[in-house]
Amino acid sequence: MINALRGMKDLTFEESERFVHIVTTAIGISKKYGYSYIETPILEETKLFRRSVGESSDIVGKEMYQFEDKGGNDVCMRPEGTAGVVRAFVQAKLDRRQNEKFKFYYYGPMFRYERPQKGRLREFHQFGCESFGEGSVYEDFTIIQMIGDIFRALGIGYDLQINSLGCPECMPPYRENLINFLNDCKDELCEDCNRRIGTNPIRVLDCKNKTCQSLLADSPKLITSLCDGCESGFEKLVQLLKSENISYEVDTNLVRGLDYYSKTAFEFVSNEIGSQSAIAGGGRYDKLVEFLDGKPTPAVGFALGIERIMELVVMPNIEREGYYIGAMEEGAIDSLFPLASKKRVTDKVTLEYSPKKLKAHLKGADRVNARYCAVVGEDEFKDGTIWVKDLVEKQEFTINKSEF
Repeated sequence: MINALRGMKDLTFEESERFVHIVTTAIGISKKYGYSYIETPILEETKLFRRSVGESSDIVGKEMYQFEDKGGNDVCMRPEGTAGVVRAFVQAKLDRRQNEKFKFYYYGPMFRYERPQKGRLREFHQFGCESFGEGSVYEDFTIIQMIGDIFRALGIGYDLQINSLGCPECMPPYRENLINFLNDCKDELCEDCNRRIGTNPIRVLDCKNKTCQSLLADSPKLITSLCDGCESGFEKLVQLLKSENISYEVDTNLVRGLDYYSKTAFEFVSNEIGSQSAIAGGGRYDKLVEFLDGKPTPAVGFALGIERIMELVVMPNIEREGYYIGAMEEGAIDSLFPLASKKRVTDKVTLEYSPKKLKAHLKGADRVNARYCAVVGEDEFKDGTIWVKDLVEKQEFTINKSEF
């Protein structure tokens, strides 16, 4: 027997229903905020993620599904969604339309080679949104507000954590202070943290090693070293959150796992999914379009992990819908197809191809959660009628096929 690869799983039955419910809910809300759909390839050039996500990230350093294709191209399966959307944005020359704003949503599979565990797979799915051309902190707030709307619609509780990652003006002096601090305790830091000191020291703050975390408790905090512009922007974000009674916590070590973020960073976390508590995250990345050879364009976005929230989703009550149509004798089966075709114009129809007794047909209608069970028996076949039972109202009647 051939099984699915480790860390990759099938979605069927209740899981697939939850998946579709999450995606359709997120799509519906994002459309209300003015977002339109974008689809980008699963396979991209590896350099796209090296330049955007960053060499110092675990994604690029350890987790990418990377290989050389038959044309000798260095390619990989996308490990996250933002870089591909930005690449598409630049390739379509939308960055040159400087006075316009663009908002895209996407969903689909991402791939990272890491140790599978609950809520973390090697093939996983994300829903995300990216907003281009709006540099105001109001847009940061609006995206946080939209994520909250999505989680409320799905019945998921969360805590919001926020931070500011500064800008090219306030980051360099902070980076120098942080490097000095890290060098003083480098002998006690893990191997990954020591590697990052020389590549991207800010990423050290994202280390999950408990020893490192205890050492970093006394590290310099960027939020206390922000330039005037970043400080006023962060204060405005806090003010907006308070004005809408949105609870939040400032986490000074929140840097996200990707190198392209600046200014606003945020995570939505849940205590109901184990150690992998982040269920959505994002922030502002005003320099990424420029990093990928586009014209400077402010941008902000987020992604939520679909597998991480599947068990947390409160599914709505599924009402009975559509028709189950069957026959009680072989000769009547052909007469069912015109009836099914007529009803499928407006309704969901399940057609049973085997003749069965009425009790079996009623059970079949229950299995597919049909509202109406419609059956042609011997008498109905002779009379040109069909017997119908409304399984919600518990009423039954016989009508002419032309009226069905």
